[in-house]
Amino acid sequence: MSDKKTTGVAPAAPAAPAAAARPSCLRGTGVTKVFGFGETRTVAVDHVDFDFHEGEIISIVGESGSGKTTISKMLLGLISVTEGQIDFQGKPRDISSHKKKNEYWKGIQAIFQDPFSSFNMFNKIDAVLLDCINMRGGKNLPKEEKVRLMTEACSFVNLKYAELTNKYPFELSGGQMQRLMIARIFLLKPKILLADEPTSMIDACSRATILDMLLKLRDEINMTIIFITHDIGLAYYISDSVYIMEHGKFVESGGADEVILTPKADYTKRLISDVPKIYEEWDLSTV
Repeated sequence: MSDKKTTGVAPAAPAAPAAAARPSCLRGTGVTKVFGFGETRTVAVDHVDFDFHEGEIISIVGESGSGKTTISKMLLGLISVTEGQIDFQGKPRDISSHKKKNEYWKGIQAIFQDPFSSFNMFNKIDAVLLDCINMRGGKNLPKEEKVRLMTEACSFVNLKYAELTNKYPFELSGGQMQRLMIARIFLLKPKILLADEPTSMIDACSRATILDMLLKLRDEINMTIIFITHDIGLAYYISDSVYIMEHGKFVESGGADEVILTPKADYTKRLISDVPKIYEEWDLSTV
């Protein structure tokens, strides 16, 4: 990442090597999603190309309805691709069976906007964390080792496992649940993390903490992070690469400095102009 001036957020970790020098981990060619038929046919994602690399931080930026959530669901394999191809770690992605999809999910995981809908509220926190250990092949580990792993994961996000054991997710605050989601990622250690508006529901202080935790996790396991966001300021601060999405298409993409400081697309320029400036009169004409 470039050296950017920021306020309210601790400086980011040192940048990883340039994206072009790192192996590709997720690539899409002509990826398209169409919902419905005939007169009700809607093209949500329209022949987009992308190439994400190991250890890279990417932001896909767009307003509501731009298609960014649809593409995130296709990347996760939650909805099918109508047309085009997605390659995972240099090979065509194969999620044609339940077994293959579970294997794929070992390599790609997600953190969602609403922590309250991300957990089964009837499963205790221990069960949530144990599922992650089992998914990584640790089902037969001794109980003491599982407790050690869960304690380590909670400690990574500044939570105490001893205070969480036997509790349910609904007994935690929203911020604690956000941290618990990151503790899951710490245990799973996926190659790719898709973060869909992960800080939009929490206060500024907690937001900075969550971002710092994600950056630390990226540095520890060389994880690729894909942010899905409408916040172009966040995209500039956090990203190596930025993709700007409008009406299902990528209208502009490139390095964060290139896209945000010297935008070419009119849509990108409007997104930037819509960000309120503290020391300038707010222009609400585009709202």
